[in-house]
Amino acid sequence: MRPTIAHVQVAMPAGGEESARWFYCGLLGPAEVAKPENLRGRGGVWFARGNIALHLGVDPAFQPATKAHVAFGVAGLAALRERPVAAGCAVADDEPLPGVARFFVADPFGNWVELLEPVG
Repeated sequence: MRPTIAHVQVAMPAGGEESARWFYCGLLGPAEVAKPENLRGRGGVWFARGNIALHLGVDPAFQPATKAHVAFGVAGLAALRERPVAAGCAVADDEPLPGVARFFVADPFGNWVELLEPVG
């Protein structure tokens, strides 16, 4: 059996669901996915696009992830970068990598998210 990643979970503080929807759906584009009824009481919100699933789960001792991060491959990176910049989100470049253009953006909770696109 070859393992696959079913989803990635990122922590968020309690009560941040609307901010998560604004950032992940509104700026980055994945759609919200309904959580199973038995998990809704925990808070948090789930998103998906294609075969990529991202779960934001409430952590009572939340600390933003500023090193560990999720990286999304995208098409149209330059245009996508304009959305978080226009919304006032912190955006940062890092060391260049061969064959990819990329940048990092902080979600509303301070978690870093990398967006990258193959080039050349």
